[in-house]
Amino acid sequence: MKRREFVIKGSLASLAVATSSSVLGNLNPFNGSNDVVNIGVIGTGSRGGGLTPIINKISNLNVAACCDILPFRLEEGLSAATGKAKGYSDYRELLDNKDIDAVLIATPFNTHSQIAIDSIDAGKHVYSEKTMAKGYSGIHSLVQKASQSSQIFQTGHQYHSSRLYNHVVNLIKNGEIGNITAFECQWNRNGNWRRPVPRPELERAINWRMYKEYSGGLVAELCSHQIDFVNWVLGVMPEKVMGVGGIDYWKDGRETYDNIHLIYSYPDGVKATFTCLTSNSMDDYQIKVMGDKGTIILDYEKAWFYPESNYKKEIGNVDGVSGATKQWEQGKGIPIKVEHAEPSKQALLDFRDSIVNNQTPNSNILTGARTAICVQMGLDAMYNNQIVKRNHEFDYLNPVKS
Repeated sequence: MKRREFVIKGSLASLAVATSSSVLGNLNPFNGSNDVVNIGVIGTGSRGGGLTPIINKISNLNVAACCDILPFRLEEGLSAATGKAKGYSDYRELLDNKDIDAVLIATPFNTHSQIAIDSIDAGKHVYSEKTMAKGYSGIHSLVQKASQSSQIFQTGHQYHSSRLYNHVVNLIKNGEIGNITAFECQWNRNGNWRRPVPRPELERAINWRMYKEYSGGLVAELCSHQIDFVNWVLGVMPEKVMGVGGIDYWKDGRETYDNIHLIYSYPDGVKATFTCLTSNSMDDYQIKVMGDKGTIILDYEKAWFYPESNYKKEIGNVDGVSGATKQWEQGKGIPIKVEHAEPSKQALLDFRDSIVNNQTPNSNILTGARTAICVQMGLDAMYNNQIVKRNHEFDYLNPVKS
């Protein structure tokens, strides 16, 4: 195993997505002024408001409008934007603004599909935050609309844009850890996941993540990123899922679970587990990919390789330099080094470039739909206490392996 396979100097080029052009639709050249993409942020809460300062630092990407139904959130969004952004309380009025080229949708989960459909109808390019859509009908309707459109559609699974994650996926697909046997994924936090509420009547509008009507809970808000990664690595969707969860710690009137434990079963016997806690933050965020030659562990922005004992010898001499295993970090394995931007920033850079260069994003309507289907399967398994098999009506979304 050669060192150059783990260390990359300089930035990586964007990786093409192998998808069907008939499903992705016909892309349309960008006609914006001086290649500046004017974007409207729909939903200026914690995520939309958090992405706005990142957009401010990206050349040729300009926050030209903000929209939120809560006046104080809208004011915060407008204050975060540089330049003269227009404010709206109704997203449909924002969509009527002909100067807006694209929208970033960071609203409650249950509204994603309809807002995205309306945005496409209005001729806007769409960056829809994860999870892409709630429920099977919402997913199907959005896929059908986006596939018939010439607009760019990007799903906000930002790790799909990470150059580090892209490099790791290539390593795995090139057999560097051997045959994959399992994934172990977690995203643990210690906190009640609540947002402060200035007035009681705003509880559901602000803490929508706590209520099933609006939210997919921890599965949709956190685990979806890691589910997206597993689908990406394996190039196929899971066959079935089982899981449990509960409201066992934060007994405060919430409806969505405060802990979840899911097992997805993929073809060839590969199992992927997903754990998310809100009462213990041990090891925080982690993805562990386990193969018969070694294991790769990823956190938010770093990765390490752990060779199996039988394979340590073959990395003992790298590019003619003996003792290469001295790179081993205490308790962390061999670092996988790739120069890369923070994932959310990279995702927004990719969105801009996809619009300007008329390219399909890595995290697109199909990858987003596959993950959304898996999220709904997990929710059904937990809420209905049953093993849920993949709905074959959505087999058109499943990648065809060559």
